[in-house]
Order: sequence, then C-alpha cells, then structure tokens
Amino acid sequence: MYDLGTEFGDATVDPGTNILVAGPPLSGKRELAMQALEAGAEQGEGSIVVTTRDNSERVLTDFRSLLTHPEDAHIGVVDCVTKHQGQSASDTDTVKYASSPVDMTGIGIKFSEFVEEFYRERNSKRNRVVVDSLSTLLLYSNLQTVFRFMHVFTSRIENADAVGIHVIESTAHDEETMNTLIQLFDGVVRTDEDRSVTLQLPGVDTEAVEP
Repeated sequence: MYDLGTEFGDATVDPGTNILVAGPPLSGKRELAMQALEAGAEQGEGSIVVTTRDNSERVLTDFRSLLTHPEDAHIGVVDCVTKHQGQSASDTDTVKYASSPVDMTGIGIKFSEFVEEFYRERNSKRNRVVVDSLSTLLLYSNLQTVFRFMHVFTSRIENADAVGIHVIESTAHDEETMNTLIQLFDGVVRTDEDRSVTLQLPGVDTEAVEP
C-alpha cells in the first residue's frame, strides 16, 4: 500500500493505482500532487515527474524545497517544456527531455527509461509518478489522441506497481472531455477554489479534507 499523506486525509492505495487530481485554477492541484511525492520520498520511494507546464529546473527546485534530505531523493523529471521553448538540452541522470507536449511517443519512452533505471540501477521498487498537466496535452492534441496515450501511460504505471497522480484543470475542458478521461483512473481527487479537497479513492469513503 502507498500512504498518500496528510493532504489526502492519510488515505492509502494499492500499487498500480492511478488518480486524477482535478480542479479550477489556483485551487492547489499541483501542490497536492507534489505533496504526495514528498510523502513517498521521505520514505525512500522514487519520484518521477512528467512536466508539460514548467521546466525541469522549477520542478526540481519546488520538489527539493519540500524535503528534509533532498540530496537522498530518487527523482527523475521528463521535461516537455525546455526544448519546446527552443532551448537546447541533453539528458542527464535526473532530467530527460521530450521535444514538446505533442511528442507523446517521446514522453512515453523517456518515462519508461526512468522506470527501468529506478528498478535496475537505483533499486527503487516503489515509485510515485506525477503528470502535470493533462490540460497542456489537450491544448496541443485532440481528446482521442490524449486518451489513447494516457491509456497506455496509466497501464505502464500499473504494471510497474507504482502510483500515478495526474493533474488536470477541470474548468478548461467540457463535461464530455472530463467524463471521457475519468474512465482511465481508479480514483478522483477534486480541489475547490477555497482549496478544500474531496476524495473519491478506491477503498476510501468519499470525504472532504479541510484546507
């Protein structure tokens, strides 16, 4: 079981679980996702972030600022932003670069490389994955393309016995889009403008967590 931490009401989920974190702008979605990574990293679990919004430098700075011992963390970032902005970049042990949020094949390959490295080279058998955000993918590709990609991506997380936390800006998409994507996930966490959190997770009664 994975303990998601106090921000998720101390809920626990099985390995292979994929969770959608949905809410309007400025409702704490990204912070919630990063806090779930923090909860795992503090227990020695690996952390993989696929970022389509912020470059890897910001992601790493924000993530490490949460940790007691950031130097000990197993962290990998798939950066879909830097090259898309026209900057040159080469893969490192910590960051792998996809050409853009449209390059879903590249994103999948870089992610799979991290999973393999974490298992075989870093001996990290328990890992958490954050995708921030699905809304950016939908900005550049149609729903059908994103759905197919996420179907494969969430299956990879399940097969790796990891936990996936996927962020989406709910108010940026129509009801049909949201209902279609929700089918891919085992649970949904909703954030509101007052930063309250409502959990709909497998094995957890629907409950609200106060901001």
